Order: sequence, then C-alpha cells, then structure tokens
Amino acid sequence: MTVTIDFCYDILSPFAHVALARLGELPSEVEIRPVPVLLGAILSHWGQKGPAEIEAKRLHTYRIATFLGERAGLAMTFPPRHPFNPLAALRILAGADADLAMTRRAFDFVFRDGRAPDNEAELAAFAEAVGAPVELAGDDVAKAKLRTNTDAAIAAGVFGVPSFVVGEDGRTEIFWGVDSFEMLKAWLADRGMFDRAPYKDLEAVEIGVRRT
Repeated sequence: MTVTIDFCYDILSPFAHVALARLGELPSEVEIRPVPVLLGAILSHWGQKGPAEIEAKRLHTYRIATFLGERAGLAMTFPPRHPFNPLAALRILAGADADLAMTRRAFDFVFRDGRAPDNEAELAAFAEAVGAPVELAGDDVAKAKLRTNTDAAIAAGVFGVPSFVVGEDGRTEIFWGVDSFEMLKAWLADRGMFDRAPYKDLEAVEIGVRRT
C-alpha cells in the first residue's frame, strides 16, 4: 500500500537539501509530495529563531550541514548570503506545483551552485534553472498556494524544516530534520513503535519549569 509523505521544505534549509539526497533510502511504497513552505512564518508562529539567526550557532550550522551533505554524496556550496529572502522563489515553486525533480533543481541552485535567488537577476536565473515561469513570483494564485501550504503545515504541528509529515489512521506524525531520517525509516517499518514504551511514556513527561 502506498504511503504518502509530505516533505515540507524551504529552500533556505541546507538540511532539506541533504534530506532530499537520502530519499532513495525509503521503502518503495513511499510517495513523497514536496510542499514548499515559508520557514520565517512558521518560526514566527511558534516564537522561534532559525539557527542561522543565532550568531553563535551560525557557523556551526553551516559546518554540520556541509559535513552531512558531503556524507550524503553532495558537493555543498553555500550562497554568498544566508539567510536570504526566499519568498519569491518559493512562490515560483508553489505556483508551478513543483515535483521532486524541480525541487531538487531548486536546492541545487542554492546549495550546489551557491546562489541566492533574492534579487531580480538571480530570481530569473533560478526560474530558468528549475524550469518554471519567473512571473509566478508575482502570481496571486501562487502566493495563495504558498500561504495555504504554510498554514496547513502549522496546523499539522510543523515547527521547522525539513519536516516529513505522515497522516495515517486519524493521526499525524512529524519527523523534523535530517537527523530524524533514521527514526522515520524505523517508524515506516514498525508503525506501532510510538504506542509502546519507551516512546509512549514520553507523552506523560511534565514541564518542570518555564522560562519567561
């Protein structure tokens, strides 16, 4: 039976680029549906900062992403500006209903070729590289699709990217980050793993202190 998994991503995320490179490790019955979302809106909703927005964490984040990318067989080149504004590029992808091939071309543009599609010239080059009309960046339907994707991701409980979102039997499971990829593979092989100890016990852990 086919299992559909939503792959929620923002082209800002080098870890999403790495996760894409590992999709071949998933069982053959898994169907991945790429879903572009606006990470900034998700972080704002949950009151978080992105790792590259925390100065002490920035270089470490880039190093670990590069290391994991190389381990996955990728040649990693960061763009000259990061984070950059991905909004227009994400609208192009949403408006084009980007499949996995187009999504991979988008990430290759950013993290293989090291380019940031955050100005008119680079956005045009991005659109040409992925194979979509640059006009989609200003298209109202494309804008609405990106908003809908982002709102739906937040409603599902997505708090970061990449996130693999699986809805099954009235439940939604979210596997966040490329470091959760092994857990996703384990869960696909044993759907009841979270219903048993020690995972089930985690639901009863109380919050001992809250920072203000």
